[in-house]
Amino acid sequence: MAKSEAAAVKDPATKGKLKLIIMIVVGLLLAIGVSVGATWYFMHSAQSKPAVAAEAAPVGKQPAIFEPMAPAFVANYTVNGRQRYMQVSITLQGRNQADLEALRVHMPLIRNNLVMLFSGQSFDTLATPVGQEMLRQKATASVQEVAQKELGKVVIEQLLFTNFVLQ
Repeated sequence: MAKSEAAAVKDPATKGKLKLIIMIVVGLLLAIGVSVGATWYFMHSAQSKPAVAAEAAPVGKQPAIFEPMAPAFVANYTVNGRQRYMQVSITLQGRNQADLEALRVHMPLIRNNLVMLFSGQSFDTLATPVGQEMLRQKATASVQEVAQKELGKVVIEQLLFTNFVLQ
């Protein structure tokens, strides 16, 4: 009986140690699994975030697209009772081709606003480079205003004069 009692005493201690070892191994496996899962999750979400950020990236990162406005603008105005003419060729600079396509629908309105703007200028102002730059900035603002009103966003980054003739 002494041997049975000694075996019975050993079994509970052995069973307790075995349970402890199994719990430690299961805990380690669980910790490793959570670590691998968390690493995969954060690596996967870090890869998908730049793709979303690239879609919403600032316009400056995309290459410039230049859209010429044809035909050239011809505006007339009077200086000291004499008829004067101005011919301006314009190119629009944008960053998104789809937005430029959407803006083409509104070209008659844009052209009208630009002709009215050009016709209201004085020869003395346009004869100087500063006056020409001021006119370019006003024209850019006019196109951006139409784009904002009609499309809900500024499509044109700037308007460029590719030909500017005063007569």
